[in-house]
Amino acid sequence: MGALDYISDFFTVSRSTTKTKRKPIQTVEIKVKMDCDGCERRVRHSVSSMRGVRTVEVDRKQSRVTVTGHVEANKVLKRVRNTGKRAEFWPYVAYNLVTYPYVTQAYDKRAPAGYVKNVAQALHDPSNPDERLTMLFSDDNPNACSIM
Repeated sequence: MGALDYISDFFTVSRSTTKTKRKPIQTVEIKVKMDCDGCERRVRHSVSSMRGVRTVEVDRKQSRVTVTGHVEANKVLKRVRNTGKRAEFWPYVAYNLVTYPYVTQAYDKRAPAGYVKNVAQALHDPSNPDERLTMLFSDDNPNACSIM
């Protein structure tokens, strides 16, 4: 039967020649100031009613909404703003992922615990010659002693 199945694939006629492309699954994180249960419910309902949304997680303590599914980030942001709330994309990264967390632009008092702002100055630049020399004598580099 394997040969018949293989040959029959060449003779089948498809009904439609154009296939609909689905957007890839992505996660959109948005910062929204929510004060009460009503605000949280309104934001959750407006986003969960969108087409392609799989999960909606609302963290009122961090003022964070996480949406996962086949959605576009700008459409989710627009839908949250239509609720009357001021919203923006999540501007923070985890503290342990940043090389220089206390750079003046990165440190933010209003950031949730364990987070700093996502700015280019706080991230490691591998092309910087000073960084390369520092890594030569670092304890994290297993080949550091081979230089001496």
